[in-house]
Amino acid sequence: MTKVLVAGGSGFIGAHILEQLLAKGHSVVTTVRSKEKAQKILDAHKAEADRLEVAIVPEIAREDAFDEVVKTPGIEVVIHPASPCHLNFTDPQKELIDPAVLGTTNILRAIKRDAPQVRRVIITSSVAAIFNTKDPVSTLTEQSWNPNDLSNIHDSRAVAYCVSKTLAERAAWDYVDQEKPNFDLVTVNPPLVLGPVVGHFSNVDSINASNECLANLVRGKWRDEIPPTGPVNIWIDVRDVAAAHVRAMERQEAGGKRLFTVGGRFSYTKIAEIVREHGPDRFKDKMPRAEARSGDANYTGPVLKFDNGETNRILGIEWTPLEKSVLDFVESIKEFDL
Repeated sequence: MTKVLVAGGSGFIGAHILEQLLAKGHSVVTTVRSKEKAQKILDAHKAEADRLEVAIVPEIAREDAFDEVVKTPGIEVVIHPASPCHLNFTDPQKELIDPAVLGTTNILRAIKRDAPQVRRVIITSSVAAIFNTKDPVSTLTEQSWNPNDLSNIHDSRAVAYCVSKTLAERAAWDYVDQEKPNFDLVTVNPPLVLGPVVGHFSNVDSINASNECLANLVRGKWRDEIPPTGPVNIWIDVRDVAAAHVRAMERQEAGGKRLFTVGGRFSYTKIAEIVREHGPDRFKDKMPRAEARSGDANYTGPVLKFDNGETNRILGIEWTPLEKSVLDFVESIKEFDL
């Protein structure tokens, strides 16, 4: 079994990675931002207490943020899913770009300097680093890159978010190329991530940016109009994203790869139908009215094309169906005070 450092074990994706690693018998050292989150993880995994350590790292953008935790004896693999994933910011440089880029490069430097035994680092990137906004009809693959840069961060909130993901991932690849550390690098690049929140973090604050659209559905915000899906109509279940990180750790051929994890296509109209037909009774009266407008009804723009065959070959994951992902998320929040 492997000893793994998971940076950000209380995040939406990180919590699932943590659970899957422990379920497979691995040992985990994880970081969180507060004592409260640390205690929740420890309380939820008492049976695995001998294989679990939790460290407090309150600010990942600090230069020395990971200096101590990477010195934990025996760590062989580092998984880094901790990065801002929201559009609620006022200063894109300070609130998105710096935490994403510095959080990534700081941990890589600390590993190279203080943990030479680490053989692989796996970083959660995003389809945002792949999607070509300047050529939306091109076919996206593992080799595609978003061409936007710092000059674009004030174009829109969405563009600023995409730039943060792109620059953070490029910084990681550049670091490995220039510094030649002992470890190799893997990035996992998911699109929209749906699926349940981990039980011990189940509260309204645990609803991530991707799942916020589904939360708005069950809050009744789609009653009169179903939002447009847009051209980027691909998604992945959070448990599959977590499994991709674990398999990237286990499979030698994943080294040096970008893994473009896509579970399939979706539309918000289809999601609304799933919840209306199969969701909990509590949310039935929150569903779109029969006469609700569809944001996709008049869409005539490009539809995203993709080819992630290399990722599918390396990982061999059977992706979770959309219906199960949506319903499992709704089930995981059905007791929330929304």
